[in-house]
Amino acid sequence: MTSKLLPCLAAIAMLSIGATMAAPVNYTLPEETAAFKPGPNLDVVQNNCTACHSADYIKTQPQGEKFKKDFWQAEVTKMIKVYGAPIDQADVGKIVEYLSATY
Repeated sequence: MTSKLLPCLAAIAMLSIGATMAAPVNYTLPEETAAFKPGPNLDVVQNNCTACHSADYIKTQPQGEKFKKDFWQAEVTKMIKVYGAPIDQADVGKIVEYLSATY
C-alpha cells in the first residue's frame, strides 16, 4: 500500500511546486468610455460609485420623470444593503441628489 501512496504524494508535491512558480495573470482593461455628467456632488459620486462600477452602469438604469428621487434612493440603498457598497451614510443623500438631478 505504501508503494502506491508514494507516487501520489510525489505528484501532489510537483503540482504544488508548479502552482507556486506560475506567473501571475495580467489583464488589460479597455479604456473607460463613459463619464459621469456634471452635476451637484459629482465628486461624492465619483469617490463612491466608481469603486464598484463605471458610469455606464448608471446610464443603463431607467430614466424619466417617474425615475427620480424615490427610484435613486432605492437604488443607492440596494447598493449598500444587497451589494455591500461601503458608502458612508453622510454621502447617501448627496448621491441621491446628484442622480436625481442629473439622470
